[in-house]
Amino acid sequence: MKRITILVTHLLGSGHLSRALTLAHAFLEAGMQAQVISGGLPARHLESSGVDFVQLPPVRSDGTQFTRLLDERGAEASDELLGRRSQLIAAKLRAFRPHCVITELFPFGRRVLHREFEAALATAALLPGLLVFASVRDILAPPSSRKKMEATESMLRQHYDGVLVHSDPEVLPLQASWPITPAIAGMLRYTGFIAAPGQPDSAGSDGYGEILVTAGGGAVGRRLFETAIEAARLGGGRRWRLLVGGIDAAAVCARLNQAAGEAPVLAEPARHDYRAMLKRCAAAVGQCGYNTAIDWLQAGVPGVFVPFAEAGEAEQTIRADWLGARFGYGVIAEANLDPETLSNRAEAAILRGGPDVGGLKLDGALQTSRLIHALLEGRA
Repeated sequence: MKRITILVTHLLGSGHLSRALTLAHAFLEAGMQAQVISGGLPARHLESSGVDFVQLPPVRSDGTQFTRLLDERGAEASDELLGRRSQLIAAKLRAFRPHCVITELFPFGRRVLHREFEAALATAALLPGLLVFASVRDILAPPSSRKKMEATESMLRQHYDGVLVHSDPEVLPLQASWPITPAIAGMLRYTGFIAAPGQPDSAGSDGYGEILVTAGGGAVGRRLFETAIEAARLGGGRRWRLLVGGIDAAAVCARLNQAAGEAPVLAEPARHDYRAMLKRCAAAVGQCGYNTAIDWLQAGVPGVFVPFAEAGEAEQTIRADWLGARFGYGVIAEANLDPETLSNRAEAAILRGGPDVGGLKLDGALQTSRLIHALLEGRA
């Protein structure tokens, strides 16, 4: 039985880990063993049954610059902690002996963790016949210098068999955010978008006719939630439901509900049936992370993106602009966000209706499992 290891560390939201676990379950369904080595904070709401799940001593980013790491207590991550993570990764790889290793985002990102990724690649190089792939979403943070671009390309040529691009090149080609040289172009394997497995309609009518507002873990979306409350006051009585993520979701919801007062607003912690609720809501409002965008496309829900753009972040803005032009989603830049604009754009989205996503490739997890399985069989 073929064995696949995915090495991933989410530093802000849990989207990277969610995508890695969706891939892992696709490998399981294809008859392979799947191991996920996760280095971010525990995300217990994500499904990992059947997966050989390894939780490293976790780290997270201190803000949105991704240059300073904190441990789970909020102290700066020590060299001892980072060294222990590298040793654990190497030990788990030696014990599991995978036939394929997939590094999520690295070497295109996660450079702050380059030592442990490089240690993993060194261990992988000792395993005979191993395939090594990088795994990236549709949009990358553009390289800040030519030196970083060349270092990424050098790492790919030296250690990797290819790059799994979880996108549809007809919708969002990687060159929209990253300069693609001939050397990199030959390594790209487009898989289609990775959508979570279809979620059955949940019982009840929660969300029906409402405007659903999400903003990940809440810390980076506080302004969006607060603006949504004021936008709800301007509407015609339609309820706005704020779904708040993060470990302090209950406390954040209490504050938001108190601030809402008599406004038609309900704030509650993020729900497992969110994707089912998308199918019956009037419209969605949220940032434009990969998973959010794919959830909306999969549900065919009209909506308004308010892409996260702090500290020069460009990924979500690029994605929102492309999807807005292709599928008609409303887009509001963070700098232009105010209650009246949000209210007007949400009502316009409802009138416009859901996008036509016919032909969109949303089976990226299945296609990835088929690709890796075929390559491994070819080496047998």
